[in-house]
Amino acid sequence: MFRMWGKIWKNNRMIRDTVISITDYSLSRTAMVFQSLEDICYEFDLGKPIWLDANISEFQRISKTRFTQDSFIEHIPFDFLEIQIIEE
Repeated sequence: MFRMWGKIWKNNRMIRDTVISITDYSLSRTAMVFQSLEDICYEFDLGKPIWLDANISEFQRISKTRFTQDSFIEHIPFDFLEIQIIEE
């Protein structure tokens, strides 16, 4: 089972979180990451963030990254959205 943890942080406090599980193993790992991120954003009622070069390299290294205001088109009322793979 593929599981991704999405967390919204503001003032060094986690104000909201969710875990998305995907059991469809016909998808590639990349497709599972994008689908999980889309599900997290839908649950938090957010637009999808833009993957910047820093996000891509950090996610490839440690399976975790943070999306700040720079990654979103609209204004966000929090400091950052963090995603992390917790099970593959």
